[in-house]
Amino acid sequence: MLTAVVCFVVVFALILLAVSVSMKYFDARRKSQVAGMLHTASGENVVSVSNLLKEIESGKPSALKRLLSSMQFSKHADEMIQQAGLSWSSSRLLTSMVLMMVPGLGLGLLVPFLFNGPTTAIALALVFGSVPYLVVRAKRKKRLNTLEEQFPESLDFLARSMRAGHAFSISLEMLGEEMDDPLGQEFRALFNEQNLGAPIDIALRNFVLRVPLLDVRFFTSSVLLQKQTGGNLSEILSRLAYIIRERFRLKGQVRACSAHGRITASILTLMPIATMLGLLLVAPGYLQGMANDSDGKYMIGGTIVAQLLGNFFIKKIINIKV
Repeated sequence: MLTAVVCFVVVFALILLAVSVSMKYFDARRKSQVAGMLHTASGENVVSVSNLLKEIESGKPSALKRLLSSMQFSKHADEMIQQAGLSWSSSRLLTSMVLMMVPGLGLGLLVPFLFNGPTTAIALALVFGSVPYLVVRAKRKKRLNTLEEQFPESLDFLARSMRAGHAFSISLEMLGEEMDDPLGQEFRALFNEQNLGAPIDIALRNFVLRVPLLDVRFFTSSVLLQKQTGGNLSEILSRLAYIIRERFRLKGQVRACSAHGRITASILTLMPIATMLGLLLVAPGYLQGMANDSDGKYMIGGTIVAQLLGNFFIKKIINIKV
């Protein structure tokens, strides 16, 4: 009985501690959000974040942060992470990449299938270490594709709202509340920056940084041009939404025409790998002689490089910009 009471008290205390820490944590995030938006509203040139709840790092950068800044990796990584909708930092991304290199080094030393153990370890370490970076790039690409699909609908919403008599800022607020994320999140950030006093050109510039799409550039150019010269902004946005949808239709036709090339690239890439795995299952010792021979190791390395180059150039050929 006493043990059960003690366990209950301990668990209850841990729950209270967790709730208290969580409340303080989210309160600090809200304060950081307001501080960041006020900093942007002052008109200073800062890199905006797509996630309004992202914490602002301390004023004194760490040694790793200074090193990343000197290599220009920090700016690129921060922008890519923000566009992916993640709450990471460049130092956290680099740390995860370094940690992922460790199993690659160990596996390469245990299974030296390339020229020798150190060469295999370095190659696998680079492959494993690039996984976090590739994950962030994949999330960024997926999020930007979603934003691109949502954008014409948002332009139609703005046009209808302005035809109903609402101001542009009110239309942005309504769009941020009604539109699904992630585009709704970005328009809420745009409205909050403008609502806190940031000039419209600075708020739109930060919007372009967060959403680096060609359609968004057309939108911001149209809004700023209409602000300077006048005109019917709702009609401009409606025509822009129509043009974007037509471009989507043309892009679909291009993808259908280039489907044969994509299938060919996939088959040519996977066929050697499938053949090698099949030989290892059917005749395990068939490829062992090539792996043990010095010239055979060079042939294996050359084959891997040729496969990567061939896949790269095929992707470049079939990747038609619309």
